[in-house]
Amino acid sequence: MSVSGRAMTLRGDDIDTDQILPSRYLKAITFRGMEAHVFADNREAARLRQRRHAVDDPRFAGASILLVNRNFGCGSSREHAPQGLRRFGFQAIVGVSFGEIFAGNCVSVGMPCVQASDSVVSIMQRINEAAPSTRFTIDLAMLTVSAGNESFPVTLAEGRRRQFLDGTWDPTSVLLGAGDAIEQTLTTLSLAASAT
Repeated sequence: MSVSGRAMTLRGDDIDTDQILPSRYLKAITFRGMEAHVFADNREAARLRQRRHAVDDPRFAGASILLVNRNFGCGSSREHAPQGLRRFGFQAIVGVSFGEIFAGNCVSVGMPCVQASDSVVSIMQRINEAAPSTRFTIDLAMLTVSAGNESFPVTLAEGRRRQFLDGTWDPTSVLLGAGDAIEQTLTTLSLAASAT
C-alpha cells in the first residue's frame, strides 16, 4: 500500500486531540461534517493575529499527507480527531511520534501514521514549505517516504503495517467478510453443546 499526494506542514510539538477537534463539536451522533471543525480554535487564534493556520494556507490546499512533529494526537482518546482529519482529506500522517490511542484510531479510518526521526521530518517540512507542489509518496511495503528525488526511512509498528498491506485495517469489513466462518463456528459449537 502506498499513499501519494501533496503535503501540508503543521509545525509544533504536543498538538493534542482537543486542538485537532475541539470538544464542543463532539455532540453530534455521527462524524458527518467533522472536517469543518478541524483545528477550529487554532485557526481562529491565527486569524486574530492576522496569520494563517496551515489548514487555511493556500499553498497546502488539497494536501493529502500531513507532516507533523513530536507527540501529535496526544491527550484524550476521542476518535473524532482522526475522523475529522480523514474527512478533511488527509490519507496519511508523517511525524516524529504520535499519541498511541490517536495512532490506533487512525488505523480504524485507514490513515497510517508513520514515524521518522526529528531531523528527517524537519527536512521533509522544509522541502514542502520551499516547494508546496512536491509530491510525497509513502510506501508502506518499503517503509520509505519519497519527496521529489529524495527518499527517507520511516517506521510503522509491524502489526499496523501488516493491516494496511493486507487490507485488514477495517474491523467491520473483516467481521462482515468472515460471515460464513462465523456461522460455521456457531453451528459446530451448537452441535457440540447439544451432544453433551
